[in-house]
Amino acid sequence: MSTTTINLIDSFQEFKDFKNIDRPTVISVLEEVFRSMLRKKYGTDENCDVIVNPDNGDLEIWRTRKVMEDGFSEDDDLEIELAEVSKLDSTLEVGDDYIEQITLESFGRRAILAARQTLVSKVLELEKDEIFKKYKDRVGEIITGEVYQVWKKETLVLDDEGNELLMPKTEQIPADYFKKGDSVRAVISKVEMINANPKIIISRTAPEFLQRLFEQEVPEIFDGLITIKKIVREPGERAKVAVESYDDRIDPVGACVGMKGSRIHGIVRELKNENIDVINFTNNISLYITRALSPAKITSIKLDDETKHASVYLKPDQVSLAIGRGGHNIKLAGKLTGYEIDVYREAGEETDEDVDLEEFSDEIDSWIIDELKAIGCDTAKSVLALTVEDLVKRTDLEEETIKEVVQILKSEFE
Repeated sequence: MSTTTINLIDSFQEFKDFKNIDRPTVISVLEEVFRSMLRKKYGTDENCDVIVNPDNGDLEIWRTRKVMEDGFSEDDDLEIELAEVSKLDSTLEVGDDYIEQITLESFGRRAILAARQTLVSKVLELEKDEIFKKYKDRVGEIITGEVYQVWKKETLVLDDEGNELLMPKTEQIPADYFKKGDSVRAVISKVEMINANPKIIISRTAPEFLQRLFEQEVPEIFDGLITIKKIVREPGERAKVAVESYDDRIDPVGACVGMKGSRIHGIVRELKNENIDVINFTNNISLYITRALSPAKITSIKLDDETKHASVYLKPDQVSLAIGRGGHNIKLAGKLTGYEIDVYREAGEETDEDVDLEEFSDEIDSWIIDELKAIGCDTAKSVLALTVEDLVKRTDLEEETIKEVVQILKSEFE
């Protein structure tokens, strides 16, 4: 057997090992490749049988021609004359079928190389189709992959089968920093065919990513007892999640946050410390807006349902809290509720400005704020009114931590 033939058989071997292609497809592709070789060589393949065994890469080709009287053969591809056949098999008579096995070598080296090319390209095409089909159905699912290459505008990630996934810079959280070999979780956001190549885009900034993380961490959401009504995000900065429970015995916000924040903690870490506000959904718009603006406390609210406009009045110390750092809080509350929200200071007693501790949630961890609130300090001035020693004694906080907190609070008033 010539090496070229062996090569072709090897192609089958590779071919049957391809991960995404099923056996019947393998057989029909192989058969088609050989039938086209037969048509090139003999002008027709209708009197040929191609038998492929994908298990061991064996291939047999049989050609059948009708035995004719000498001088009566009109088509040498379908018929053979007695004089010629008797040299090959003396037992045959006119009207019999002459069946012969066609060897691969008889096609010639070039035809075999061409067949190998066709085979390989058909396989690649099938592979690409399969990858496309596989991922098309998985849009919105979370996937874990390995970072293979990091470029300026995008990162190439490989799934566990080595398929390529792309994560553009715009789909990465600003604080994301990847290097080759890192494991990364993202959601499959878009799958398309571009010039016959499947392009799979994954995202860590899509609201669906946060939704899937909640489904993974909160069994009640996964089981459908709690529904996520809406998610709005400023990736890496802040997110607001409106949840609703179908069972009065379940507190949806508590279930999502978990004991001492245990459930939400993992999500916050995955999202590079994105601040996540979980709020209870309601059809009462003014209550919904009030909740959406948390942690700010609202005094009163005026709604214009025609223009979808809300005017919110707050105590002076709550205004900057409602707006939030970089305006994220108010912007997200607006997106969540579908109302344009304007914030006004409530006229009236002009007190010496004090600032709610929640406003420092970007600089001070929420558990530290909770610790301070537990001893009755919920504004900056109420903390500064106590000495560091006092604070150390009354809370479970380290002196180092308290000094940092005091420093942050003082700088607010300077």
